[in-house]
Amino acid sequence: MNTSYTRRHFLRGAGAFIALPALESIGFRRFASAAAAKPPKRIIFMGIGYGVTSETWFPDINDKGSGYKLPEGLKPLARHKKDFTIVQGCKHQFSRQAHWGSTYWLTGANQYGTPGQSFSNTISADQVAAAQFGEHTRYTSIQLASDASDRNGHGPGNSLAWDQRGKPLSAWTSPMETYLKLFGAEDMPLAQRRAILAEERSVLDSVMIEARDMQKGLTKSDTDKLDEYFQSIRDIETRLSKSEKWMDVPKSKAPLEEPEEALVGRSEIEMMYKLMVAAIQTDNTRVITYREPGSRLLRSLGASGNAHNVSHYRVGAETEVSSKLRDKAHSELLAGLIDQLKAAKEPMAAASLIMSRWPLVRTFAPFIISTTHPP
Repeated sequence: MNTSYTRRHFLRGAGAFIALPALESIGFRRFASAAAAKPPKRIIFMGIGYGVTSETWFPDINDKGSGYKLPEGLKPLARHKKDFTIVQGCKHQFSRQAHWGSTYWLTGANQYGTPGQSFSNTISADQVAAAQFGEHTRYTSIQLASDASDRNGHGPGNSLAWDQRGKPLSAWTSPMETYLKLFGAEDMPLAQRRAILAEERSVLDSVMIEARDMQKGLTKSDTDKLDEYFQSIRDIETRLSKSEKWMDVPKSKAPLEEPEEALVGRSEIEMMYKLMVAAIQTDNTRVITYREPGSRLLRSLGASGNAHNVSHYRVGAETEVSSKLRDKAHSELLAGLIDQLKAAKEPMAAASLIMSRWPLVRTFAPFIISTTHPP
């Protein structure tokens, strides 16, 4: 289409001037293509706790290559077989904690790695990624979890994420909380939020001065504790700086309706998946972890038992039936998540709102399905 129109041209009507949209026919295709060529890197880690049904989840260890046969537990994922990779046979050389699998899953840490302590951890893989990917997003990373009562094979902390000191990071624990954090309106006036931030900074400054005065004459053990304390203060400072940077930036418009409050189990996970896609599509974050519910999922499926006793199923018993039912639900939900990622469009960072045709799933590494704790 040969035309002399440019972006400076306007449509005129009813006394109003409306800027032309970014039409491919008048030269904007090249900008969409450029955006699609270099999408940002993103990563999501999801953990389902106590394990799966060994007999029906894992492919035959000798059935290697792309032509392997999907086992019963993964059959709902058949339409996406080219989009994921299965890794099995992994072991943690330092930890044999059967019910703390997710505690060390993303860290590979030695529980007794710190002399004199019975528990220690290190930074998790998602936080290593967040240090690289999170600079330009409202949330450096997002941690999601279920209700605190549903531990689902998890040790200390309520998320899968651990900071550089090996301390657990907090999580948003419901779809409603996640929605409001991402897209909810700010009820507090901007001036008041600025005043609170300034007060928090003032408190931090005072605390640091007092803490430095205490350093003289401390034992090595106390010095180490104080260093850890200083690091926690620096972490708070980083969070405050991030909040200050984004304070004037309006939240993204929600691409989905506000969720119901009483979502439990399957519907809860399904909504969290939708919110994860929304968070990535609006570029609110590029790093997410999700510790998924166990017992709540079983209840929502009408299955007997809880996540713990089902993990100790006996072949042929009712607990095995529940275990297989849970596996199938997880595979169906994951297939739905991949469907959403393939259907989503890659947004440009620029305000022109040009949308490329690249589905978000292409900007992830292939999905990796891994379970290291059979019952």
